[in-house]
Amino acid sequence: MTLFHLLLVAIIQGVTEFLPVSSSAHLILLPNLTGMTDQGQIIDVAVHLGTLGAVILYFWPDVRLALGGIPRLICGRIDTRGAWLALCLAIATVPVIVLGLILKLTGLDDMMRSTAVIGWTMIIFGLVLYWADQTGATTKTAENWSLRDAVIMGLWQAIALIPGTSRSGITVSAARMLGYRREDAARLAMLMSIPTILASGLLLGAEVVADANFAILGDAVIGALFAFVSALLALALMMRLLKSISFTPYVIYRVILGVILLFIAYS
Repeated sequence: MTLFHLLLVAIIQGVTEFLPVSSSAHLILLPNLTGMTDQGQIIDVAVHLGTLGAVILYFWPDVRLALGGIPRLICGRIDTRGAWLALCLAIATVPVIVLGLILKLTGLDDMMRSTAVIGWTMIIFGLVLYWADQTGATTKTAENWSLRDAVIMGLWQAIALIPGTSRSGITVSAARMLGYRREDAARLAMLMSIPTILASGLLLGAEVVADANFAILGDAVIGALFAFVSALLALALMMRLLKSISFTPYVIYRVILGVILLFIAYS
């Protein structure tokens, strides 16, 4: 794997993981549209770990709060903000893990990795994001996250297993429909990404260990570092921009890219 290819994969993963434009779609499109070889599972694990580190660092106060609540949650004591946050995150992660395992075991995940599917999901869920963002109320904050809302957002997050949907985009859409402010919707979506990325990384990591292919660990470290830096910058930029603009620029990008992909797929 060339250094250019490695950096390209790492930067694409880092930049698109937390923006509502679908990182999985961009990584699938890279070999589909350029003819480059697939980067392989070790690199996938590495760049996922890089983005995981970025979101943990950026939202460290919330992460520390949830981590501190886990022991109390295990003991059945949901009497602190940390324990409640840990419970909501756990509940919100269940649907994506269950559906992810079903798709993996049935092979349906590979069947959806087509340019046409990504084109349609880019457009459809981009318009869903626009509608939710423009019509959603702004009455709730992240501190008001309820178990009911966590379940609903978790179910919506599972839809993101369809390439092109965008995990962050669909969870933000759900949060805006439920009445959360833009910044708080993005904050909850990013916190939900932590256990989801961790579960995905563990699954991919198990497959890597099973294959016993450790020849490109050096490339994996480089990929993780660049994914970490690019993800941190993209995350910081998005959260800052949300103070003054809506999600509309991302919707416009999704629709334009979706139209181009459908033209390529059907021409």
